[in-house]
Amino acid sequence: MYKRHSDFLEYREVSSKELNDMIHSRVLQLQRVTNPIIIERIELLCSNGEYFVRTTATDGLQGISVTNDRVQFIYPILEKLIAPYFIGKDARNLEQLLDEVYVYKNNYKLAGIPYFCCIAYLELSILDMLAKAANSSIGELFGERINSKADIYVASGNRHTTPEEELEVLRARVERTGAKAIKYKIGGRMSNNKDSMQGRSKTLIYKTREYFGEDMIIHADGNGSYDVEKAVEYGKILEEINAYFYEEPCPFDDLWSTKATKDSLCIPLAFGEQETSMTRFKWLIEQNACDVIQPDILYTGGLIKTTKIARMAELAGKTITPHVSTGFCFVYILLLSSYTPNIGKYQESKDGLELAKELMDGAIELKDGQLNIPEVIGLGIDYKHDRIKKAITIFEIR
Repeated sequence: MYKRHSDFLEYREVSSKELNDMIHSRVLQLQRVTNPIIIERIELLCSNGEYFVRTTATDGLQGISVTNDRVQFIYPILEKLIAPYFIGKDARNLEQLLDEVYVYKNNYKLAGIPYFCCIAYLELSILDMLAKAANSSIGELFGERINSKADIYVASGNRHTTPEEELEVLRARVERTGAKAIKYKIGGRMSNNKDSMQGRSKTLIYKTREYFGEDMIIHADGNGSYDVEKAVEYGKILEEINAYFYEEPCPFDDLWSTKATKDSLCIPLAFGEQETSMTRFKWLIEQNACDVIQPDILYTGGLIKTTKIARMAELAGKTITPHVSTGFCFVYILLLSSYTPNIGKYQESKDGLELAKELMDGAIELKDGQLNIPEVIGLGIDYKHDRIKKAITIFEIR
């Protein structure tokens, strides 16, 4: 019989009004930022394949964020339709500005991951600037620091490996990091019930438990591979091995199939990495359509929206385990983890640790399967860092 892990709480009914109030709330705590911070310049920089957004105020104060790799395809949205609106505005009004830019030049007609990634890049650079003005970490702009470490899980992202090859990949990552939790891919990725190779998923599920033993925390990710019937079939197999949670078994835009799958299983269902709409996150929570909420901080539009999603989830007794889109971005999850009481037990560690250690001057370390949450001012990147000084300018808006 499946035994649900004690890390997950029971669902609590929450009213539509409570969730709406959270969506429309203000979450930044800027009492220590007493003087106006007028935005003078916004730039996109590139250095050795890494991209940064730098925001500069009229007094010379700067904020820097690290983007994901999608920026190279979508940055004109930031350059032409978002950044100009912020020039001359007071950064302390960030939450209001994010609401207003949504309708500036009809930007809502572009709503989706490309638009909200651009919003997130800029928001995070402004948060860095605000935190520096407050002489605090970015996390402290949202609330009291309640966590100092985050347990990690390791994942390979593979679908081309045989079950035996995948076990070796995961074993090496566990040995290198000390992680107590793993995640692997099942299905074929948005594949209409097809496996990536015949029999791979079922064999991998059973072999993973046999290989790693009863104490290993196991996550499985379907990436939208299944209809409800097939999703439930694999969910039952995951229950047989007492897996920890089951991620996105059905296509990301089919919320109804996700709920139907969740209602047919005992294993916690995780969902939301492709979602950008606060209203649809509200639906997922209000309808109890999944157990673990999984916004991607960049895809969703930044830390402000993700914080509201986390607090909506908390009202309903749900955990939040954000998706990591790429590289350095796991650092933003650490910031969220510092002040979020319902943060998931295990967070994904991406291959951006060395970059983060370089940019943040060693403020982050991985030891025994845990990452420390750095105690830094702002994001912790020195604007005089060699990567920033040597970067080329992709665009500059004044």
